[in-house]
Amino acid sequence: MSTTINDGGPAFPHDGQANYTGGMTLRDWFAGQSLAGLLHHPVYKDTSDDTMAKYAYQQADAMIKAREVRP
Repeated sequence: MSTTINDGGPAFPHDGQANYTGGMTLRDWFAGQSLAGLLHHPVYKDTSDDTMAKYAYQQADAMIKAREVRP
């Protein structure tokens, strides 16, 4: 059983620049966007940072999974 997480590949794919360094993954981008929303919601105001990060990555994983089953 594989424990490899699908990171979705690069969030901002290579545009041909010679000095391209890779950048963040799509999973990281999705998690950051999710975290911004979670932090804004008052129900999570007393939630620990570690828990918030886990929630954000759970949402990112769900978004990547949803992309895999596109019609």
